[in-house]
Amino acid sequence: MGLVGGLLGFGVGLPLGIAVAYLVHLRFFAPRRRLQDPIIRPLRDLDSETLQTTTPDIPLWVKCPDYERVDWINKFIFDMWPFLDKAICNTIRSVIRPTFDQYVGQYGIKSIEFGHLTLGALPPTFQGIKVYEMREKELVIEPVIRWASIANVIVKVKVHSFQVSAQLLDLHIMLTPRVTLKPLVPSFPCFANLFVSLMEKEKISKQIANLYHWPKLIQIPILDEASGATKKPVGILHVKVIRAMNLLKMDLLGKSDPYVKLRLSGEKLPSKKTSIKMSNLNPEWNEHFRFIVKDPETQILELRMFDWEKVKMHDKLGMQVVPLRLLTPYESKLFTLDLLKSMDPNDPHNKKNRGKLVVELTFDPFRDDSNSTIVMSDGEGNVSVKRDVPPSGGLLLVSVENAEDVEGKRHTNPYAVVHFRGERKETKIIKKTRDPRWNEEFQFMVDEAPVDDKIHIEVVSKRRGLRLPFRNKESLGHVDINLVDVVNNGRINEKYHLINSRNGMVHVEMKWSTV
Repeated sequence: MGLVGGLLGFGVGLPLGIAVAYLVHLRFFAPRRRLQDPIIRPLRDLDSETLQTTTPDIPLWVKCPDYERVDWINKFIFDMWPFLDKAICNTIRSVIRPTFDQYVGQYGIKSIEFGHLTLGALPPTFQGIKVYEMREKELVIEPVIRWASIANVIVKVKVHSFQVSAQLLDLHIMLTPRVTLKPLVPSFPCFANLFVSLMEKEKISKQIANLYHWPKLIQIPILDEASGATKKPVGILHVKVIRAMNLLKMDLLGKSDPYVKLRLSGEKLPSKKTSIKMSNLNPEWNEHFRFIVKDPETQILELRMFDWEKVKMHDKLGMQVVPLRLLTPYESKLFTLDLLKSMDPNDPHNKKNRGKLVVELTFDPFRDDSNSTIVMSDGEGNVSVKRDVPPSGGLLLVSVENAEDVEGKRHTNPYAVVHFRGERKETKIIKKTRDPRWNEEFQFMVDEAPVDDKIHIEVVSKRRGLRLPFRNKESLGHVDINLVDVVNNGRINEKYHLINSRNGMVHVEMKWSTV
């Protein structure tokens, strides 16, 4: 009983003693401090920078009149986020897949894949958007984005017989990007590229900021390059398919009937083909082809060889590619290419000898519009100028913009037809209008300047549905344009009165580029 009483007294007396000692210290020994009134400054005495730093959580549309309140965007994103999350994640998977594949087979890596990928249930919010004044063919905006995401991203890497996983959780982002939409074009979604750069360096990692801090940009193509809206032609690629050697035997008699298909990446035009060499394992073609080049730094010439068959599908003999960045402007380069089964470096079928293909490539850039000099690049960012190059062939660009006051006797569903040197090009049909707007561009490659040529443009109306042939189409007028002014001036942009039309006019822009 005495032991229990002693423990109880110790347990109660020790805390009580400490409390009494602390009160005595505060009363007699602790220094007395006089509470001072806080310093209060009116907001009118603060400059804008100090005011913004002292009120970081107030939205910018409150602090800065240049930023607009966009609650409707946040409501829209919140309602759409479950679907946006899946769509964005699917896009990430498809975009990252080629990057993952580049490392498969190296350093013992057997596979790289996403184990889990979601951006979470919380969408980003816009605290304001600043819109700059509309410039010619571009629009600039600066949104303020805050995002406290509960993302969950798991990447699984299989190395030899081991599997390693990396996980990203709780992604927090605060940034003010500058978004530029340019050029503005008359094709949905009405801009061809999206440029993004970051305006606030202090709120993100220094490594990421150095990559994309203004004026450095991320360019995101929106429209297909084949539409002509993203990139303009910069030159002509001349390809000479010379010969092939030691091809595979595909026929029963130990022969093949080879031909070559040629295509330039970034284009949706049909492939060009050589002639067929019957029963020949060492064919010679010496055939020439020309392609319009829009980006010599990224485009690739694709060469695919087939064995022609009369009935069944043509057999593949092999393929190879040539990046245009390997070419020096105006210099012909000979390539002897080993034919492969596929461009997959890990394909075991590529070890089989499929023969060789010999081609000669020449890239001729267009001249600078301002003078007779020619601007050249070595593919590494170094630019040089070559002068006094004799003129030769080139590219004629014909853009049919619109027509005015065209009207048919029976119907008015107009489209334009362009005739030049035996080639025929057509615009789309615009239904039921006297003032159609096409904004379509056509390209014609020629071997010499068309100073003595004319281009024939006719506006035609086509009745929709099943009609008698002689009542199905109707000419609304035509015009013949001499090209000598285009060649001498490099570009014309004019409206022409249509012949056989009362008041009709057609608006045409043409550009001549020489190599």
